[in-house]
Amino acid sequence: MAKSIKTIGVLTSGGDAPGMNAVIRAVVRAACANGINVKGIRKGYIGLLTNDFIELGVKDVADIIHTGGTFLYTARCEEFKMVENQKKGAEVLKENGIDALIVIGGDGSINGARRLLEFGINTICIPCTIDNDIGSTDYTIGFDTAVNTAMQAIDKIRETSTSHERCSIVEVMGRGAGYIALWCGIANGAEDILIPEKYDGDFDGLIKRLVDRIILNREKGKTHHIIVNAEGIGNTYEMAERIEKLTGIGTRATVIGYMQRGGSPTAKDRMTASLMGAYAVKLLSQGAENRVIGLRNDKLTDDDITDSLHMYKDIDNFMYEVSGIMGR
Repeated sequence: MAKSIKTIGVLTSGGDAPGMNAVIRAVVRAACANGINVKGIRKGYIGLLTNDFIELGVKDVADIIHTGGTFLYTARCEEFKMVENQKKGAEVLKENGIDALIVIGGDGSINGARRLLEFGINTICIPCTIDNDIGSTDYTIGFDTAVNTAMQAIDKIRETSTSHERCSIVEVMGRGAGYIALWCGIANGAEDILIPEKYDGDFDGLIKRLVDRIILNREKGKTHHIIVNAEGIGNTYEMAERIEKLTGIGTRATVIGYMQRGGSPTAKDRMTASLMGAYAVKLLSQGAENRVIGLRNDKLTDDDITDSLHMYKDIDNFMYEVSGIMGR
């Protein structure tokens, strides 16, 4: 018989993403509706190790669905990679009467949750990262907001690039994943999109291909050129310097950076956060253990944590093909 859940803990970990507050709100309100107590853990796994817990009720999560960031705060915790600290974290949870833990974050956060399994802690993970790089789900909370933020910035850069007849290289976030770059590239009508999944590691060859494309487009009468570059593919500033030197065309580099993580979440992120947060509580109340919630084919799913971490999600080849056609 499944253990009755009386108290759950909730934390946000790793990089912040728009929609984290909406998830916390959904978890708290769904839990309270089911007679379950909630304790928030501040500053992610750091707060777990330092026993930084707060009681959360319905009123505590009022008016946060539209706010960016996370009111529980977040952090990266290298110390939690050590077995003795994982054991300590599990002991702190048990001392606080936590029957299950809901972890909101990306793959590093899910990895931390998996470590707690070895010490008897039941965890449910909710994928919340702008990178959209969790293999067990088509979509991660925060991605849509980040794409829209970057898209709006690139629209503005295109205007000045057009006015000055320049080439502009815009670097977007995503770590080792190219989803933000690919989506923005298509949405912004970029001439070139550079993503890790399609990069062979030959930086000199990449520069040559870009230069050839820029020159060809100029010969066709195109007076500006937008390149959307996923972080991790060479140095964006060096790329701009080399292209300008080889073409004689004014080339500017812009790194959008952390603004992609901020801002009020879009309707899609608020909706997905609300559904996933409530679903996490539903799973716990039904006796589920050690799951990662996902969204596949627009339906809520849940997978074993270990299985989820071994799943891989590749770039849609048709989408990449379309990006090349649209950028001509």
